[in-house]
This record gives sequence, C-alpha cells and structure tokens, in this order.
Amino acid sequence: MSHRPSHQDVLVATIGRPHGVRGLVRLHPATEHPETLEELGPLHDETGSVWQIRWKAPGIAAVLGQDGQPLPDRTAAEKLVNRKLYVAREALPDVEEDEFYHIDLIGMEAVLASGETVGRVVSVHDYGAGTSLELEAGQLVPFTMACVPEVDMKAKRLVVVPPEAVEVEGDLAGEVEVRS
Repeated sequence: MSHRPSHQDVLVATIGRPHGVRGLVRLHPATEHPETLEELGPLHDETGSVWQIRWKAPGIAAVLGQDGQPLPDRTAAEKLVNRKLYVAREALPDVEEDEFYHIDLIGMEAVLASGETVGRVVSVHDYGAGTSLELEAGQLVPFTMACVPEVDMKAKRLVVVPPEAVEVEGDLAGEVEVRS
C-alpha cells in the first residue's frame, strides 16, 4: 500500500547518513519527542512509499519498508539519505491548549487588533531562537504572546501585533572597538 502525500501531511523526520553496514541510519526527528515516531505508525515519503521507524540508539534507527523488513545493508540506507518522512495530520495526537502544529497555522488569516487583514500565514519558521510566522507579503512576526495574542482555530484567524521598529543609535557601518 502506498500513500500519496497531500498538503495536510506533516514532516516528522528526515533520514540522514547510514550508520554502520547493517542498514541503520541516522534519523533527524522533527518532533518534540523522538520516540513518538515509532508510535505514529506508518510514515510516508514524497514518492508515496510507506515506512516504519524502530529506534536502536539515540539518533540511530532501523527503517522498515512496506514489507516490514529493515533495510538490508549500507547501500540500501545510502539511497534514502535526505528522504523526508511525513504523517497525515489526522494521525497526530491532539495538542494541549495554547499549543499548535505548524500545519494548523499555515493558511490562517492574520489581522490587526483593529480587524484589518494583513495577510495569510504562508510559513512557520523555527531556527532555534523561537518560532516566527511568515505572512504572504514576506513580513515575519515572532510567534509570541506579545506579537500574536490571539489564535482562533475555529475561525482560522489570528491577531498580530507587529513588533515596533528597533531604533539603533550610531554608525552601524563602522568598525567596533572592544576594550578589555
């Protein structure tokens, strides 16, 4: 059985380099808790192939194919490097209040407190320093309570308070001198 990816699929892991010669891989989870990858059941890739994950050590996993068999060797594992694994949104567990899956925020209408529409959320970024929402005009809004005080999941709408411009004094083009 294969599964064709859809726009409601959620990226949950990326297969990395092979580990050893027995078909194990380094696996890079995109989930808060890596162990949930085993619990999600069948995952699928961009080609529609179905996979299962079995953790062997922290960051090291066996990837099982549609037949339930692990990859046979390093050569098979090399063919899957950078393969992205997805799960259907409805397979994910419910989140707690004030928690959101990125996929649920994409497409939401962003409005100011006045009700004026400023665009739709086209992407959610998290580079490690905090999550930001990208609006269709290219504007980035930090996903904090101060900048996004209200998220209405039913109405698919969120209120944004754009951060004020930061004023910097001095010449930013000049060299910086540090004294000890």
